Amino acid sequence: MANDIETRCIHGAESKEGKHPFGAISVPIYQTATFSHPGIGESSGHNYSRESNPTRDELESLVSSLEGAVDTVACSSGMAAMSLCLELFQSGDHFICTHDLYGGSVRIFKTIGEARNLTFSYVDTSDVTEVEKNIRPNTKALYIETPSNPTMQITDLREMKKIADKYGLKIIVDNTFLSPYFQNPIQLGADIVLHSGTKFLGGHNDTLAGFLCVANQDTAGRVRFLYKTVGCCLAPFDSFLIERGIKTLAIRLERQQENAIIIANWLKQHSKIKKVFYIGLPEHPGYEINISQSRGFGSMISFQTDTEDTARNVLERVKIIAYAESLGGVESLITYPMLQTHGDVPFETREKLGITENFLRISIGIENVDDLIKDLSQALI
Repeated sequence: MANDIETRCIHGAESKEGKHPFGAISVPIYQTATFSHPGIGESSGHNYSRESNPTRDELESLVSSLEGAVDTVACSSGMAAMSLCLELFQSGDHFICTHDLYGGSVRIFKTIGEARNLTFSYVDTSDVTEVEKNIRPNTKALYIETPSNPTMQITDLREMKKIADKYGLKIIVDNTFLSPYFQNPIQLGADIVLHSGTKFLGGHNDTLAGFLCVANQDTAGRVRFLYKTVGCCLAPFDSFLIERGIKTLAIRLERQQENAIIIANWLKQHSKIKKVFYIGLPEHPGYEINISQSRGFGSMISFQTDTEDTARNVLERVKIIAYAESLGGVESLITYPMLQTHGDVPFETREKLGITENFLRISIGIENVDDLIKDLSQALI
C-alpha cells in the first residue's frame, strides 16, 4: 500500500498496474449505461452506471484514499454533492455555518434547504464561543469552510470536534480550497468532507465534478442509497478527466503555492493594495492554527484595492490572468466576488465581511511567477 500522498495521487491506495484489461496504465473509460448479467440473479459487479461504473469506482477509491474516507461518491458537480449531503438531514434540522461561505452554498441553503424546512445560522466559526452560543436543541451539524471563501478565515477543526462531541453534532467540511493534498479534515474529526472536484482535483478547468467523502460505514451506506436514487453521478468520461487531473495534483499545488507566496508578499508592498488575505502570510490571524491542521497554504489570495476604480481596472486590464469564475486550475483566474461568486449573499453580510466593490479574489496558477507579477503590475493603475 502506498503511504505517501504524492504516490497515492497517481496509484491510489494500491497500484492498479496489471489489473486493467490488456495491461492499460490509464483507467479505461467504460462509456456504457448498462451491463449484461452473466445469468439470472448474477452480476458482473456492475448493473447500471447510475449506481456504479468501473471508471468512476476507481476515481472514488482514489479520492477516498487521499481523504482517508470510508467511502466517496463522485457527483456531477460540487453543488450536486452538496444537494446529496442535505438529503441526509430531516425537516426541522438546524445547521451552524461559517459566516464567510461560498455564495453557491448560501444560495442552496436559502432556497432548497429552507424549502425543506432546514434552518441555517451563519457565525464566525473561528470563534469557539460564538459557535457554542448558537447551538440549539435541533442543531444537527457544523458546516465549515477553512480557509473560507473568499476572506480566508481559518476555523480550528479540533475545537469544532470538541463541540460536536459535546452536543452530538456532525461536522461537514468543504475542503475545496486546500484539497486533500494539503488538508484532511476526517483525520481531525470531520464526518463528511465535500469538494468541488472542478477546482484543484481536476485542475484544468475542463470539466465539472463534486465529491462527498464520508468517515463511517453507516453514513456511507445511506449516501450510496441516496446516490443511486437521486442519480447525481459523475459520467465515465468526466471521471477519467478528474482522475487524470489528480495524477498531477501534488506538483501543481506545490507550484501554485510557491507562486502564491511570492505574489501575496508582492501585493503587500503595492501602494494601491490596502489589505491582502492569504493564509500563508505569518501575520494572518489563522496562520498558526492552519499550520497545526494542514500541510500547506494553497494558492487562493484575496485583496482589497484602494478604490473601486482600481479593482475594475485590474479586471479590465489583466492579460495573462483571466477574468473568470472558478479556481484551482493551472491557469490563473481573477474574480469579482460581489458580482460573481457571492452575488447571492445578502448585501449586509457582504459589507460586514468586507466583500465590497474594491475586493478581488485570485486563484494563482502554474505560470511563470514573474509574468504574473508583471501582468498585475500593469493592471494596477
